[in-house]
Amino acid sequence: MLKIDNIELKNPVVLAPMAGVCNPAFRLIAKEFGTGLVCAEMVSDKAIVNQNEKSMKMLYVDEREKPLSLQIFGGEKETMAEAARIVDQQTNADIIDINMGCPVPKITKCDAGAKWLLDPDKIYEMVKAAVDAVDKPVTVKMRMGWDDEHILAVENARAIEEAGGKAVSLHGRTRVQMYEGVADWDILKDVKNAVNVPVIGNGDVKTPQDAKSMLDQTGVDGVMVGRAALGDPWMLYRTIQYLETGEFTDEPSSREKIDVCMIHMDRLIALKGETVAVKEMRKHAAWYLKGMRGNNKVRDTINHLDYRDDVAEALYDFVEQLEQKTAAV
Repeated sequence: MLKIDNIELKNPVVLAPMAGVCNPAFRLIAKEFGTGLVCAEMVSDKAIVNQNEKSMKMLYVDEREKPLSLQIFGGEKETMAEAARIVDQQTNADIIDINMGCPVPKITKCDAGAKWLLDPDKIYEMVKAAVDAVDKPVTVKMRMGWDDEHILAVENARAIEEAGGKAVSLHGRTRVQMYEGVADWDILKDVKNAVNVPVIGNGDVKTPQDAKSMLDQTGVDGVMVGRAALGDPWMLYRTIQYLETGEFTDEPSSREKIDVCMIHMDRLIALKGETVAVKEMRKHAAWYLKGMRGNNKVRDTINHLDYRDDVAEALYDFVEQLEQKTAAV
């Protein structure tokens, strides 16, 4: 059983904190599909300290999502500690996570995200400042290094543990790799052997078998699923079932996928309003439609629609056409 400080998770499957994706609408679906821990998309520490309205809304946690981890990022000790304190005292999150893995230039240029990977001493100082400011457990999500010449995953993980961090999530790619190439699972094993806090592995977990292989090969305590869950929360459910029973559950039908897509959209509308939500759902709808034969036309149609009911009509018309073609075979 994966346990982070005093937070006990019902299984070792964790939803990665993907920017622009992991808002309450999607996180709740992931939780309903059984995910042990869901992680929120990152929020700027300075934005939290300055009480930026949009950023403060991103700290909302639905009780049904718990246990949940809220993630913050930044480059200065003072604002990191103050933001952590606000999350600790003013939200119902269970865990405060610090982002040390985001490879995007606009984040690293602010001395935040993956930029920390070059300096274990700074990691210690930043994590210690956050830990000392809060009561909730503090964790860190990081990459294995900045580039192939600067892989300090073991040193960085030890710094996190020494500073009072309660768990490390490790993506087996460097910052330079971004999301390309193959994740290095050997480094996961090295870090797991180097620290006593839980280690959650991340990178190239695309199937339930991948999750089991990562656990078996590296000894990590949990597996983090990111892009494989986009438009496919069944991947999370199937992984949990496979880890628990060794058996595979059936893939969802096209109609089941669209039903969940619409639940997702309706929750996003309740969260952000129809105008914003329908535009944001365009990418999600494309992910839900992935693998359905002939989905190009309906994806193009949805990209020009502005209202919820029009999107629903386009999606269900497409599903009915699919069902009719299948029945005719």
